[in-house]
Amino acid sequence: MTQLRGDGAHAHEYRWALPSVLLGDPREGGRVRRSMRDWVVDIGLFLVACGVTLMTLVEMRPVPEPLMALEQVVGALCCAAVWLRRRWPVGLAVVTTLLSSYLEMPGGAAVVGLFTVAVHRPFRISGPVVLLNLVTLVPFVILRPQTDLDRGWTAALSVAIVLTVFAWGIVIRARRQLVWSLRERADGAAEEAKRLERERIAREMHDVLAHRISMLSLHAGALEFRPDAPAAEIARAAGAIRTNAHLALQDLREVIGVLRHSAPGGNDGDDPVPDRPQPTLADLPTLVEECRQAGMDVRLDLGPGDAPEGLGRNLYRIVQEALTNARKHAGGAPVSVAVSGTRGGTLSVEVRNPLWAAGWNRHGMRLPGAGAGLIGLTERAELAGGRLEHGATPEGEFVVRAWLPWPVETTREDDE
Repeated sequence: MTQLRGDGAHAHEYRWALPSVLLGDPREGGRVRRSMRDWVVDIGLFLVACGVTLMTLVEMRPVPEPLMALEQVVGALCCAAVWLRRRWPVGLAVVTTLLSSYLEMPGGAAVVGLFTVAVHRPFRISGPVVLLNLVTLVPFVILRPQTDLDRGWTAALSVAIVLTVFAWGIVIRARRQLVWSLRERADGAAEEAKRLERERIAREMHDVLAHRISMLSLHAGALEFRPDAPAAEIARAAGAIRTNAHLALQDLREVIGVLRHSAPGGNDGDDPVPDRPQPTLADLPTLVEECRQAGMDVRLDLGPGDAPEGLGRNLYRIVQEALTNARKHAGGAPVSVAVSGTRGGTLSVEVRNPLWAAGWNRHGMRLPGAGAGLIGLTERAELAGGRLEHGATPEGEFVVRAWLPWPVETTREDDE
């Protein structure tokens, strides 16, 4: 696609190879590289031109010897020129049409030229060519020696042949345009699916790794600022660092495995990469307990516990990112998480922490953040059909609220 849309040598080299160039590129004279199908079509049209020329020779009325010799020479040259139809289609059609305004034997090559232009060129080019064919019928009917009755039949038959060939070419061109358009749409849909999958992987990587890395930073900060802590507390913090580092590497390895699997040649299809188990609403208590073990003061009010998997996974990721942000920017502040909702309505979550603790944690340092987490949460909620709000309240708290639709009936596809 990139080669064909450019103006360089590759566009000329493959100008007749794909429909994107066949469908209306007016440049002529480029190098031709025929496929097996092109060779079959060109041989067939060459034989058609030769057959029409021979039939004309057999049915031709007696003419003077010089004119007969001219007819045969010009007819043979026009048949040979059919092989140039891919390189100079308009030139071939115009020359053979002008020659057939008086001579009979170039008629076969003129028909092939008209058909080629109708298929390979837009109407702004093929229209004048077919008009030229109709105009040149006038001197042919008038100048060639025929009776009045023969002139009428010749004119009617010639007009019918020109219009039929032109209409046939237009139909083939329209069909090629339709097929190529559908193919481009399919390619575009595939690219869009790849883009959405990459975005999904990026969101998952951000949600999971940001949580793990913030846990590592929190425990490492505790060891740095409490070097005189009891041995048991140091061992517990070191164990938490080792566990979270191992989980972070495992998550990263799974993401890289998915990316390699989706890359061209990354997997032969015999060893599919299984989907990793995804968290649901029932895993929220485990997440909160993990944060408590890291030293956070988290209170959880979990209302419904039977939400669908897809809905619960989105809410879990929202809570996970909100807790990560609270741990980054207000590590010593208590955090409350409240989940509520009913089937047929919405599933909502609210995460609160005091605003006075923003930018401070108990170890005296603030973890860096670019604000991408809240943007990602807003996009996740909108993709799920809901909405998300965040910001400071008059009561001096920072609140993250999300509302996700909870349909009455859910299918397996909705869950996934």
